[in-house]
Order: sequence, then C-alpha cells, then structure tokens
Amino acid sequence: MNLTLKDIANALGISVSTVSKALKGYKDVSPVTRKKVLDYTEKVEFKPNTHAAFLRTKQTKLIGLILPKVDHDFFTQIINGVLNKANEEGYQVILLCSDESYEKEKKHIYDLMQLNVDGIFISIARATNRFAHIEKIHKSNTSLVVFDRYAKILPSHRVVIDDKNAAFNATEHLIQIGCDKIAYLRGDFISQISIDRFLGYKEALAHYQLPFDRDLALICHNNSIEEGRTKALELLKKKTKINGLFDVEDLLALGAMLEFQKQGMKIPEDIACMGFSNWKLDQLVSPTLSSVEQNGFLMGIKVFETFIKDQHKKKGNKVFYTEIIPTKIVIRESTARGTKT
Repeated sequence: MNLTLKDIANALGISVSTVSKALKGYKDVSPVTRKKVLDYTEKVEFKPNTHAAFLRTKQTKLIGLILPKVDHDFFTQIINGVLNKANEEGYQVILLCSDESYEKEKKHIYDLMQLNVDGIFISIARATNRFAHIEKIHKSNTSLVVFDRYAKILPSHRVVIDDKNAAFNATEHLIQIGCDKIAYLRGDFISQISIDRFLGYKEALAHYQLPFDRDLALICHNNSIEEGRTKALELLKKKTKINGLFDVEDLLALGAMLEFQKQGMKIPEDIACMGFSNWKLDQLVSPTLSSVEQNGFLMGIKVFETFIKDQHKKKGNKVFYTEIIPTKIVIRESTARGTKT
C-alpha cells in the first residue's frame, strides 16, 4: 500500500505539515513528535515519493559536493561543515572527488545536473583552466557555490580565505623571528590560490626590504611529503644558504623538515619552517609544525548558508556573494624562536 503524508497524519492525529517537517528534520518539530513520526513511518515502511515532491516543489533536496581530493584534513573539515548544515535543513549530499582532473570534474557536473540537484558546491581541480562546464550551471536552476579554489574570471558565489594576506602573515612571522633568506615551495600558476599565496610571500619580502630570489621559489606539482623532501634537497644544493621555509601546503613542509633533519640541520635553529592548512598531523611530528589555520569546518557551514541565501533570492537576481573565512597563524616548535626586535 502506498501511504501518503495525509495517511500518516491521520494515523498519528497531527497535521500533514508537521509530518513533512518531522521527516525533513526541521527544528520547530519537537523531538518527541519527530520520534513518533519516524517510528511510525519505519513500522509501515513508508517511502516518500521523491518524484512527486520534485514536481510539486521543483526541489530534489539533493546537493552535489565536488572536491579535488579527499585525503586532506582541510577538505575533511569542509565535508563535515556541509553535512552539519545539510542535515539541519533536510538535504542529502552527494560527495564526489575530481582527483585534480578536469575531465572527472566535467563528468561529475554533468552527472549531477542529470540528477536535478538543487545545488553544486565545488572546489576547482588543479588541472582546470577552462570553465564552460561550470558556467553551464548558471544557465540552469541549480545554485553554484565555489569554495577554497576559485577562478577570478568565473562569476559565482564564493566562500574563500584571503590567501594573499594569509601568505603575507606567514612570511612576516618568519621574518619577525629573524629569517632573512626565506625559500618558498609554491604551487603552479594555474590555481588562483597558488598565485595569491605567491604574491603574499613576495609582498612580505618587499615590505621588509628583503630581496626576492627567484631561485628560492620552487614550483611543486603534487604537494606530497616526498616532493617536499626532494625540493628541500634542491634548495640545499643552491648557493644561497636559507634559514626559513614557507610552504604552500603542510605536506610539503613536513617532507622538507624530514629531509633537513636527515641532512643534520636543526629546526628551528638552523631553519624555521611554516606550513599552510594546519593538518592534525602537524601536532604529531617532531618538531611540531607551525601553520596557517584555514578553518575548513566553518568554510563548509558558510558554503551551505550561501546556498540557502541563493535559494531565497528573487529570480533573475545576478548578485553574487563572497564570504571571506578568517585565518590565523598557529605557532608551534618549527618556528619557536624569539621574535626579532
């Protein structure tokens, strides 16, 4: 027998709207009433008619979340933030990973559009430098929110950090503890966040009247521990003796520290090291790693809140929102020197 919300409401002696809200997890339904509804629907094996609901509301209550990678503390925090808000608002989240691939990212967006998802949240893959597949989302009724990795030429709602300012602050911290030969393990020039962090590093050097040495800014491609070790060796072979290192991501910093220690260097006495993202692993290594805290959980929450705001705006309104998530420097043993006066 195909029960309706009205059948359930009549059986429990409550309104249809209360049944609907209880099933969607709305907070204005008491825990007792919600449990009563859920227990009854489980007992009678009630299955909501999602197709009928879509025809009635034009909403599937589905969200697509596309990440460039999932083996990363920062992205795990974002997932948790999105899921936290999605659960509160009665949405289901489809999690997809592009593996930094433009083609995979393109296919994921196509698949999600076929499912008529209400929103697509995406952090752009490192290999993506064309955006027609993302721009197609704007032409549909699907809300688009780009977070963390974005493109300036792509108009969209954004939830990001100020990467340039964060990198400036990280480099400034190294300068203030006495580093004057600071190398930088940076990303490529495709990703906007890589560009902005590189600019922040350069501006900090200029602000403190330290020369920028192109040979000390090495491009990294996979941001792994092994690549960090390789680049650290490359830096040590150069003529300029470095006493500070800033890294575009924490794994590079962790790998570099391992190699520096293997080569008999002391951290932070011989070289101070600063990462970016503040992985949990940073607190478990020796010495512990100083890093830039991005607050991925808050970013995930703000991504979903931006989506809800977009859902409530008037049709035809092309105003895009940008939410800036604050960052901070977390100082640990790898930069624990006295501040230079």
